[in-house]
Amino acid sequence: MAKTLHLEKDLQELFTDLHASGLWEDGKEISDALLKEGAAQVLSAYRNQKDDANFGLKEFFNNHFSKASSSETGYISDTEAPVTEHINKLWDILARTPQDTSTHSTLIQLPHPYIVPGGRFNEIYYWDSYFTMLGLAVSERTDMIEDMVKNFAWMIQEIGFIPNGNRSYYLGRSQPPFFSLMVALLAEEKDRSILQEFLPALEKEYRFWMEGSDGLNTENPSHKRVVLMDDGSILNRHFDNIPNPRAEMYQDDVELIAAQGEAGKKTLLNIRAACESGWDFSSRWCADFDKLETIRTTDLVQVDLNCLLYHLEKLIASIHQENGDMEKCESYFELCERRKQAINDYFWNADENYYFDYNWVEKAQTKSISAAAAFPLFFELSSADQARGVAKVIDRELLKDGGLLTTNYESGQQWDAPNGWAPLQWVAIKGLRNYGHDQLAGTIKERWVSLNVKVFKNTGKLMEKYNVMDTNLLSGGGEYPVQDGFGWTNGVLLKLLSEE
Repeated sequence: MAKTLHLEKDLQELFTDLHASGLWEDGKEISDALLKEGAAQVLSAYRNQKDDANFGLKEFFNNHFSKASSSETGYISDTEAPVTEHINKLWDILARTPQDTSTHSTLIQLPHPYIVPGGRFNEIYYWDSYFTMLGLAVSERTDMIEDMVKNFAWMIQEIGFIPNGNRSYYLGRSQPPFFSLMVALLAEEKDRSILQEFLPALEKEYRFWMEGSDGLNTENPSHKRVVLMDDGSILNRHFDNIPNPRAEMYQDDVELIAAQGEAGKKTLLNIRAACESGWDFSSRWCADFDKLETIRTTDLVQVDLNCLLYHLEKLIASIHQENGDMEKCESYFELCERRKQAINDYFWNADENYYFDYNWVEKAQTKSISAAAAFPLFFELSSADQARGVAKVIDRELLKDGGLLTTNYESGQQWDAPNGWAPLQWVAIKGLRNYGHDQLAGTIKERWVSLNVKVFKNTGKLMEKYNVMDTNLLSGGGEYPVQDGFGWTNGVLLKLLSEE
């Protein structure tokens, strides 16, 4: 069977030397490569050869590693065909199956097939997968949805939580907890009885997010992903359990924190925590919107994260109710009602008529106007008046020619203007519909679909993200080149087109 490679432990200085060399534009290519032999043999060979006068690191790498394969490489799109036909063909291109291989790599083998996003991302990603599943449901690929949900449940049981992706270097962090929505979607496609199968995994994931909550007090108000608020309620933040530079962007992190000394450790934690949020990176996390080094993710409790955990609590409560276990039902229902009140108390700004993240250290809301404010509408946590206020701000600040901006600030980071991302379009569209703002939802949908289809007709590709301000371009900034494939774009677009 395949051996999962733990880079810094197994390759030691070879790993850091590869990243420090500057010979690769994308550090993920190094971290995802497959070893042609055992790590101990490769490391020994490196130590024996590196001081030779004619030693070449790139040549050594090519001799001992092979590049992770990508199934969509060489795939030719038919731009004359409907985009729906293209997406339905892509599911099989983006599918991965369990591999029985002796190859050593950072990939964590999963028991069931799954869909990867595409491009440089050849592993499953947590929150991406829910939006991919929306399209799989339209394609009547319930089998794949079930396989993917079972993979996530397997990871919860085997690893203790759902990591960012099935790579060993993601084992310190999760991503936005959409597992409860995946289980609910599968129940819609099959039968509610399937909820029973996944109850243990749902409760174990909840324990991961709430770890340490029983030990919080005024002297120690935070632990990992939980924060004790001033009124005694507990809200959640993003975190990462591993303190080291990210293996997939190792040299970038080393260089960023090098100038900061001891303070660099906190910067790194906040960078990794932002990666858990899925919004890596955004001015949303920064004290100074233009300076990534002012990132402070762990000082914030986030509106979207807490809405997702509300859904998790509510679903667990409903399953216990169906089981007739009223004691557990009432316990979880009380938790979600308490969280609902805290979401309103800490994230809602009555003056701005909008939701903002809350800085629990400074005891003040942040100023970032972001599409995350649509999450309370998506989960029906808002009053009619609150929803009306959010709709007005979205219309005024975030709606552009190609759909919704991620934030209204242009920082050069990929989760800021001018970029729009499929998951946030869907959350906003559904959230606005929940409160009868169908015209605005329809405008977002029409503009997003139009941009997606236009780029597909011009390039034969569906992209990870799009520039929604200048619809003549493909996309905007970020820490790596634009990716095509692309799982969640395919899923949301197919879902939107299926409504017509």
